[in-house]
Amino acid sequence: MTRHEAQAIIARFAARRILVVGDLMADEHIWGHVHRVSPEAPVLVVDVEEETFVPGGAANAANQLRAFGANVVLAGVVGADAAGQALTERLSELGLDTDAVVVSPDRPTTRKTRVVAGTQQGAQQVVRVDREKRSPLPPDIAAVLIEKVAVRIADCDALLFSDYTKGVLSEETVRTITESARARKPNIVITANPKPASVRFFRDADIAQLNRSEADEALRAHLFESPDDAVFHEAGVRLREYLGLRNLLVTRSAQGLTVFTQNGAYTDIPPHRIEVFDGTGAGDSTIAGVTLALAAGATIVEAVEIGNASGGAVVRKVGVATATREEIATLFV
Repeated sequence: MTRHEAQAIIARFAARRILVVGDLMADEHIWGHVHRVSPEAPVLVVDVEEETFVPGGAANAANQLRAFGANVVLAGVVGADAAGQALTERLSELGLDTDAVVVSPDRPTTRKTRVVAGTQQGAQQVVRVDREKRSPLPPDIAAVLIEKVAVRIADCDALLFSDYTKGVLSEETVRTITESARARKPNIVITANPKPASVRFFRDADIAQLNRSEADEALRAHLFESPDDAVFHEAGVRLREYLGLRNLLVTRSAQGLTVFTQNGAYTDIPPHRIEVFDGTGAGDSTIAGVTLALAAGATIVEAVEIGNASGGAVVRKVGVATATREEIATLFV
């Protein structure tokens, strides 16, 4: 795809409305320095210098879509706690529509707190603390979420499921939302960024995305990490057919992306020649680009090329970051 062709698709991003449904998270970082070992136990003492917080999980994918210029409706669940309130307020500040975010009194807001400590030799993550509840949503909370989604879906051009297996997207919830979306708007684009345990839930999506290790887990084999392209391609064809997916996108890090379509066909998308600083959030950015491109009228292969550039633009930055439409366009020649 040429830069001119990519720009023609990207130019239509701003007119699109995307509904993101999935697991909302708060990504917290505690930054500090280490000068000593604790006298209480053989552990490092971190002198805290800064604490930061950004939206994570489905909220990160939604934030990336907003950075691309789309209008974004976000649906998910937060706890009745300070973290949930802070996350919802932050998302609203970023310009996201949070009216479909449900507050559940029986579960905490998913929070991942990373302690990053530095010495004269550099900084590294010391520990990560997770606060979450992975059990399925109670039926009454799931029903409220489904109803909120049903009310908003007719106004949207695409539906993105962002699943981190934290209990929001059960098979029944996915099926009900998908059927409602297709009934209310037959031509709606549906995409998914699932985990191996849930990928089968998204058979009716237009495309589902996995990375290589997730694809291996879903296939229950170790073929996607093979350096032999023939083995990789055969595995992808098998997995798409096995899962019954319309289209399967497998991200390959330094080897780019491959999209497996019907009838055993596949297309390799080579990586962009860029300097990689941090892979955090690349998957969210990739599926965001794919989703918006499909909503803007791109073909599956064109959308994957846009998604490849979206992920490439993000890995040039440090930490959980977003890319812009201009940054995507510069990666095409």
